[in-house]
Amino acid sequence: MGIKMRHMTWLFAAAIILTALTLRTAVTVVPPLISTINDDLPLSATTIGVLGMLPTASFALFGFLTPYVIRWASLERLIVLSIVVGVVGQIARVMAPTTPLFLIFSVVAFGGLGAGNVLLPPLVKKHFPSKIGLMTALYVTAISVGTALPAQFAVPVADATSWQFSLASWAGISTIALLPWLVALFSQRTTSDPASAPTPPDTVAGKVAPAAPKMNLWRSPTAWGLTFMFGCTSLNTYSLFAWLPEILTQAGLDRAHAGSMLALFGALGLPLSLGIPIIASKMRNPFPAVVVMLGCFVVGYLGLLLSPAQGTWIWVAFAGLGPGTFPLALLLINHRTRTQQGAGALSGFGQGMGYTIACLGPLLFGLLHQWTGSWTAPFIFLFISLLLLGAGAWIICRPKMLEDDFAPAP
Repeated sequence: MGIKMRHMTWLFAAAIILTALTLRTAVTVVPPLISTINDDLPLSATTIGVLGMLPTASFALFGFLTPYVIRWASLERLIVLSIVVGVVGQIARVMAPTTPLFLIFSVVAFGGLGAGNVLLPPLVKKHFPSKIGLMTALYVTAISVGTALPAQFAVPVADATSWQFSLASWAGISTIALLPWLVALFSQRTTSDPASAPTPPDTVAGKVAPAAPKMNLWRSPTAWGLTFMFGCTSLNTYSLFAWLPEILTQAGLDRAHAGSMLALFGALGLPLSLGIPIIASKMRNPFPAVVVMLGCFVVGYLGLLLSPAQGTWIWVAFAGLGPGTFPLALLLINHRTRTQQGAGALSGFGQGMGYTIACLGPLLFGLLHQWTGSWTAPFIFLFISLLLLGAGAWIICRPKMLEDDFAPAP
């Protein structure tokens, strides 16, 4: 029995990590192929802008909806459904005969990914209540890998086959991620043997947690703290992904050098994803770590604003260390809730509202540059967002549980 329980543990670990690997593939495979797709499906500048906003908008919408569905079905069945929806969207969009249909099926694909974003934290809490830091580190690292690989291989695969095959091939990874969930769902050991069943919803580390009270997260300081921490982190990250090459080329760097700096900015997410959750899980209040990462953001932004052509890699490296608040925010979803229902609700609200905030980042950054003709106003906008990030982090980092926001007054 013990051996079979260990097998199930490894099965769920593989399922969570493989699923995390797929959560960005349908997004980052598209930008390198825009010009190639344009040969078959007309993509105007406006359409490209809409396509750039669709991922965060879809993540926000389906982030809001997923916690309501959690009440009606198990987390495992919902993650299977979300993966299937993502696969259908990815395959259907490459068969789309028109640009509007391509965009619609892209929303379907991103919707499946958005639901997966919300479901993974409560799944970690359910199946690995005593290893939340380690599993968060592993699955956030998998998200980082899944963000980088499609961008690297999209063009070579498209050149060897077609852009349709290049886009649809990543649905194969999602299909592989589906297999361990199906094995778990249809295994008699997970459905009929209480000894090998996963941790009950309201059990954490072998202790029965109190039932979660009815929660209206719109009135929860904890939920809003996570929202601003998560949302402003994503706002800054997506703004730099969109505009860093332009900032550097206007400063005199060639496009290849600017591209290398963008790669450096993205690559720093890997060590942060591995290290931050493990370190922060041992801290009662990880806000000091947030202060360090905010300082990295500030140093990097000041360097990029005042001296972008000199010491560029130093400024980009500092800016790339700032988004370490992203894996920390995901860790806090579980560390600031007592039950998997609470984790699901906080995950949906924080990520739904957070991605809504993140949608504004690249757009406002670009508009401020267009209106003023300089990069000063856009960076002031980012500095203001860092203040909101810090305020949200101060709230969510406090050792106070989401359920405490709704506990009856003594």
